[in-house]
Amino acid sequence: MSAQSALNLAPSDSLSKDAQRIADGFAAAIAARATFETPYRHYLIENVFPKDVLDALDDLPFAAPRLEGVSGKRELHNDQRSYFDAAAMARYPAMRAVAEALQSPQVTRLVHDAFDAPIADTFLRLEYAQDVDGFWLEPHTDLGVKKFTCLIYLSQGPGHESLGTDIYWSKERHYGRSPFKRGGAMIFVPSDKTWHGFEKRPIEGVRRSVILNYVTHEWRAREQLSFPESPVRVS
Repeated sequence: MSAQSALNLAPSDSLSKDAQRIADGFAAAIAARATFETPYRHYLIENVFPKDVLDALDDLPFAAPRLEGVSGKRELHNDQRSYFDAAAMARYPAMRAVAEALQSPQVTRLVHDAFDAPIADTFLRLEYAQDVDGFWLEPHTDLGVKKFTCLIYLSQGPGHESLGTDIYWSKERHYGRSPFKRGGAMIFVPSDKTWHGFEKRPIEGVRRSVILNYVTHEWRAREQLSFPESPVRVS
C-alpha cells in the first residue's frame, strides 16, 4: 500500500479487534490513574498498551536520530524524526492499530472528560521518539497548539528506569522526574505551568517512547498527523 492510498484510509468508529483491545486497555489505564498537583497537575498511568503491542512498538526498525553534538530541542533534528503517519501506518500494523484506538470516540471522549482536555476538533499526532546518548531537552511547556500531552515509555534497557521526564517548577527550577517504566506514561494538559524536559545524563542504547498529542488546526506539519483529514470527536 502506498503512502498516498493510506492517506485515504479514514479512521472508523468500528475498530479492528487489535485497535479495540488497545482502546480498552488505554481506558483501563486512565481509570487507574494517579493524580499529582505539584508542581502542576499531572498524571501517571501504567499498562498503557498490551504487552504484544509494546513489544511490536519497541522493535520498530526506525533509525535513531544522529545528534552530531547538537541537542536541546527535538526540532533541531526534524529531518530524522518518525511519526505514526500514513506511510508508517501502512507498513506497520501495530502503529495503525494504536492510531485507530487513540482516534476513536471511546478514547477521545474519555481523555476529554477525565482530564478536562480541550481536544474537540483537534488532530492526533503520534511521534515515535528515539533518544541516544547526548540527548537533552530544555524545559518547555507545550503550551499553544498542543492541547494534550501523554509521554508513553517503551524501552527497558540498562539504566532506563532513570530516564523519565524531568519536571520543573519553572524554567529555571527543577522539581523531580517521572518514573520511566515500560508501558507507563506521564500525562498533562499543557498550560503556562507545565514545564518539562530532559536533563542530560547517560543513555545506554536507545530511549524509546511514544509522544501522544492532540493538536489544533494550526499545526503546520500536516504530514506528521495520523489522520490529517479527520479531526477527533468527543461527543
